[in-house]
Amino acid sequence: MRIAIYGNQYQNEHLAEVASFLDELSRRNVWIEMDSSFYNYLCRVLPSPPPVQDTIAGGRFSAALALSIGGDGTFLRTAEWVADKGIPILGINTGRLGYLAAVPISEAVSMVEDVMAERCQIEERALLRIEVIGHEIMQWPYALNEVAVLKEETASMITVKAHIAGNELATYLADGLIVSTPTGSTGYNLSVGGPIVEPTAPNWVISPIAAHSLTMRPLVVSSEAVVDLVTTSRAQSYRVSLDGRSVTLPAGTAIRLSRAPFTTRVVQRQGHTFASTLRHKLLWGMDSR
Repeated sequence: MRIAIYGNQYQNEHLAEVASFLDELSRRNVWIEMDSSFYNYLCRVLPSPPPVQDTIAGGRFSAALALSIGGDGTFLRTAEWVADKGIPILGINTGRLGYLAAVPISEAVSMVEDVMAERCQIEERALLRIEVIGHEIMQWPYALNEVAVLKEETASMITVKAHIAGNELATYLADGLIVSTPTGSTGYNLSVGGPIVEPTAPNWVISPIAAHSLTMRPLVVSSEAVVDLVTTSRAQSYRVSLDGRSVTLPAGTAIRLSRAPFTTRVVQRQGHTFASTLRHKLLWGMDSR
């Protein structure tokens, strides 16, 4: 099996486990391709270079499986790295909470063996696509978690006029507005009071951040809906964040959000359920007695 590996450079607490994991993959005759930045980092911090057959600079590669070694932020960058290739991504957790990077590094070898034996399941996760009228916003105009429209740090509230499928929805006066995918519903969206959505549900969530009016509540809409936003501010600009990657746009710039023409494929354990994830990650199964 050909496996492509992407990782972050904050592995100090798990270096020995990461090195052992890579050695175990090599013993199983896995062809390992690794992002060149991650490979160079491991070469600096490990006693000897990791057993890698090839390194990858940029996004031109193919593989049967992609591994993300880090936390959920690393998984988001891995999804950008994989882009629209359709390669399933397995998240190996050396970070913190880990909704996307759900497999502990201690269980990574057995999970890869399960994938090789097809004892796993793959979930198709929808992404948001952003278009900015008159601007090239960024090279990767997609978000697996959310698109957030935000005020500048020193500015007062912004005004966001929202339309859905060409129909006027609302004018939000707030610190910002989040349009979240189901995957991102447990992230920024949850922290501002938005609902948790099952990851494969065909929906977006629109959640205001510190809205001026208490009647402005989070809203769930179809993922087939096109969401148009026009933002104005007393400042001359506002920020747009895609999974944490921010750009500044002139006030009055219109943006359009729609469903991307491809999905991110997420590898899960066989028998995995979203309910079990919520019980484990949010402690919903904890005995309150």
